[in-house]
Amino acid sequence: MITAHSLTALVTGVVVLTSGTLSSEAMKVPQLRDIAYHTWTSTTDFLAGAHSGTTVADGALTFGTSTGTTSYIDPFGDGTAKSYDRTSWTSPVVTPGFGLTELIASWNATTPPGTWIELAMSGRTDLGATTKWYVLGRWSSGDDAAAGDIHRTSLPAQGDTNGSVAVDTFVAGTGRSLDRWQLRVTLYRLTGTTQSPVVRSVGAMASRLPADKKVAASPLGGAGGVVLNVPTYSQETHIGHYPQWDGGGEAWCSATSTAMVLDYYGAGPTAAETAWVDPSDPDPQVDHSARSVFDYAYDGAGNWPFNTAYAGTRGVDGFITRLRSLTEAEQFIKAGIPLIASLSFKKGDLPGAGYGTNGHLMVIVGFDAAGNVVVNDPASHLIPSNDEVRTTYDRAAFENAWVPHSGGLVYVIHPAGMPLPPGGAQANW
Repeated sequence: MITAHSLTALVTGVVVLTSGTLSSEAMKVPQLRDIAYHTWTSTTDFLAGAHSGTTVADGALTFGTSTGTTSYIDPFGDGTAKSYDRTSWTSPVVTPGFGLTELIASWNATTPPGTWIELAMSGRTDLGATTKWYVLGRWSSGDDAAAGDIHRTSLPAQGDTNGSVAVDTFVAGTGRSLDRWQLRVTLYRLTGTTQSPVVRSVGAMASRLPADKKVAASPLGGAGGVVLNVPTYSQETHIGHYPQWDGGGEAWCSATSTAMVLDYYGAGPTAAETAWVDPSDPDPQVDHSARSVFDYAYDGAGNWPFNTAYAGTRGVDGFITRLRSLTEAEQFIKAGIPLIASLSFKKGDLPGAGYGTNGHLMVIVGFDAAGNVVVNDPASHLIPSNDEVRTTYDRAAFENAWVPHSGGLVYVIHPAGMPLPPGGAQANW
């Protein structure tokens, strides 16, 4: 499975959950893994930020009055400069209560043809220095260059002594941390047009995690025997499909997982939307997903927030966070919400997988009665078949492939009206 990111060694503390809520005993346990998620997703939220030409309509950010123009040459286009009007919104400052070393933003937006958005973050270091603005992504849901769409892209080579951006993740510089952060969203539209991006939500997960390489299996969280009916799609049945979007197979674990969760909610693309896919390709929604999440600078479909942003164009909400344990993951399963988890493991470390990987995505769909993890693993390694996708992995082995390596990272995708499970004092969702 393709390496989506350079993964660092991370570890978990244990938070005990009972009956879907945090017990009073658990609330008293010191947070051994600092993870905090904050989002802005309502009229009140957006009015609290600083507007530079943006306005708020129906609980979302949109264009008000342009504050200037930007000449943009799409690095993956034909070299022609296009002029875009711009506005921007800057979030209030967030103080997570710890010195963060990583931050990942995510958003839900629609970008009509000829429009796009840019996400950036800044913060203050432990030395008291204000950082520059690091660009975390330039994003458009479409890819019609003739209509003025850009090729969605991360931005490499932004590093300085305060930090850098690894594809989609701000990483603090060696020995540095940030004690506060804020986001800036810039909205663009072709000069002379009236269409506008509409940003329904924007947020970020900040974390500071210890460097232990092994964790103990977490306590059971009450989801034993609960398995969600998420459809099974294999990434391996797409080997060689559409080389311009990284050619399927091992490259499409993230896109395939996102497609499975969207179809679970009935939010996948229609037959008309996938009419461009070769009719001989199985599960054309997977091809559509890969095209819709592709990061042209990274040259892959594994950009984490690009996947949840694509989900956000399908009438559901999506964001990126980290969980502290499978105990927390069980609360989502009890709430009917599957999770897309990022793992890394050597061959043999996850019994039954039959492969090793530097970075792979699969869907947590439930737990057996003993608390082992039931997943839709799109790397159907025995036979390239959807029938090989559903499998069960040992709880402790899975947790050690997930928590120490990606920090327990998950995509949380759910209908807007579906409540998330109760969280703890240091909110990571």
